[in-house]
Amino acid sequence: MKILVVYYSTYGHVHRMAEAIAEGAKMVEGARVELKRVPETLSHEVLESMGAVEAQKAFASVPICTVDELASADAIIFGTPTRFGNMAAQMKQFLDATGALWQKGALVGKVGSVFTSSATQHGGQESTILSFHIPLLHQGMIIVGLPYAFQGQMRIDEITGGSPYGASTIAGGKGERMPSENELEAARFQGKHVAIIASKLAK
Repeated sequence: MKILVVYYSTYGHVHRMAEAIAEGAKMVEGARVELKRVPETLSHEVLESMGAVEAQKAFASVPICTVDELASADAIIFGTPTRFGNMAAQMKQFLDATGALWQKGALVGKVGSVFTSSATQHGGQESTILSFHIPLLHQGMIIVGLPYAFQGQMRIDEITGGSPYGASTIAGGKGERMPSENELEAARFQGKHVAIIASKLAK
């Protein structure tokens, strides 16, 4: 059973969440988990002006995903930062290239799940995940979120991401906040949950 974790990260927040998602998926017997990132579309000069070049060196060794690889997975867990309440353009461009897979029905019946990050506490995390579900439904995928079985999303003793739609983290206006342990635990739970469902479907 192959689980693909496919993400885009600018400053490393989504990358750290992706690692936790993978950790959770690996807890399920028989799960082979691969971490991949989508191609960067911004030039080196633009990334430099954004202060993202150094941050991206931390995950430069993560292989770039090709569209065709999606067809070989039993489940795909997508990660993207929030951009004005929607997925990042890099991820949108990647998904827009999956037309041939759609024509063949190559993703029909596969599990799809989404996690995200935003600068602020109410920065569009839920709308990003929900709008991300639309292309997955067009591909015929089975949507899996983060059930309330993960009690950490009900915490009120600390600021935290996480909703029934998927794991998330709050990065801060300057990217100064990395995922909290509760947010990472949500990601691990989601990864494991997706892998368990994919395992049942594979049988």
